[in-house]
Amino acid sequence: MKIKLKKLFSKFGPGIITGASDDDPSGIATYSMAGASQGYSLLWTAFVTFPLMAAIQEMCARIGVVTDRGLMGNIKRLTKSRLILYFLALLVITANTINIGADLGGMSAAVNLLVPSVHPLIIGFFTTALIIILIVYFPYKFIAANLKWLTFALFAYIASALVTKQDWLKIIYSTFVPDLNFNKDTITLIVAIFGTTISPYLFFWQTSEEVEEVKEREKEAHHKIIVTKHELKQVREDVNLGMFFSNLVMYAIIATTASTLYKSEILSAEQAAKSLEPIAGSFSSLLFTLGIVGTGLLAIPVLAGSAAYAVSEIFQWKEGLNKTFRQARPFYGVIILSTLVGLLMNITGINPFKALFYTAVIYGLISPVLIYFILRLANDKNIMGDKTNMLTTNVLGIAALLVMTAAALALAVVTFA
Repeated sequence: MKIKLKKLFSKFGPGIITGASDDDPSGIATYSMAGASQGYSLLWTAFVTFPLMAAIQEMCARIGVVTDRGLMGNIKRLTKSRLILYFLALLVITANTINIGADLGGMSAAVNLLVPSVHPLIIGFFTTALIIILIVYFPYKFIAANLKWLTFALFAYIASALVTKQDWLKIIYSTFVPDLNFNKDTITLIVAIFGTTISPYLFFWQTSEEVEEVKEREKEAHHKIIVTKHELKQVREDVNLGMFFSNLVMYAIIATTASTLYKSEILSAEQAAKSLEPIAGSFSSLLFTLGIVGTGLLAIPVLAGSAAYAVSEIFQWKEGLNKTFRQARPFYGVIILSTLVGLLMNITGINPFKALFYTAVIYGLISPVLIYFILRLANDKNIMGDKTNMLTTNVLGIAALLVMTAAALALAVVTFA
């Protein structure tokens, strides 16, 4: 049984890492706030985001496998405007750096629950150093193989949802019947949920890591790999599994916090940890900390890496986690810089849980722009050949674009009206 499980887990590719990194500290904070403030009423968002997220990530994965280039490299082929490329890169780098800072702040606050005598900033410095060392000094195969094991930290939230006393009839109803309350707080939450679930950094990471996977396999096989229908089917299954897992964790967090913290405002790690008391009791702080730190260690390399891929592809720098620091200094320079700037954000004294939430809102506002380019790329025969989108994929992709654009516009209306 153990051998079979290990064999099954070894087959998991970039999709499961992408899906798990989506439930980063920013995601956990956003879903916790949604359940605590709105109860079960926003559970329907998980039912909606899963197919939309899976469609977008499958397009990104297919683009990477077919073209052997990252997302920004392909957008560069699509548009000759340097201004558009610089604008997109600036959006991604800014949003990712803010997210890194918020994630580091959330991780430090969580660890501080266990070691209150150590200042969160000191914890943040140690965490940052550990992440930079891991990314810079260890090859992609090591990172990919070990990041997958961190996904087990997320099972705590699923287990907690199952053992907590729940109103299952209400849960089923709220899953399939949207309860839309058009006030500023609810719309902001919806934008944040969509933004932290269908996130720009996942688009770049998924595409680039599929390229890395192909290069690793070509290196081992000593020949160019021809992309077959079977290869694309495996990629699609990997992506779907990762996105299903991501949305299942999201669903569990909203349901658990709805049943344990409803009508509470979560402003600290200690408050958020209470949602795990039904399963962990006095160990809830430990379990919460393991979840936050595990997902943070998973997500920050993804965040920093996706920003580095985007910039490197614009300026045609050597890039890739399969290259050493000496071979790709500018690529690793972006990773180090964005991680360090993210750390410095925490000196400002911003509440880490509020920062995590507003990072999700920022992603919700910029994702539609990138989804538009992904749809164009995935349907361009000059780029994709005969591997363009199927009708179902286009319907879901366009739905994702329209839904996220409508949510962003609704937020703009209630904010400025």
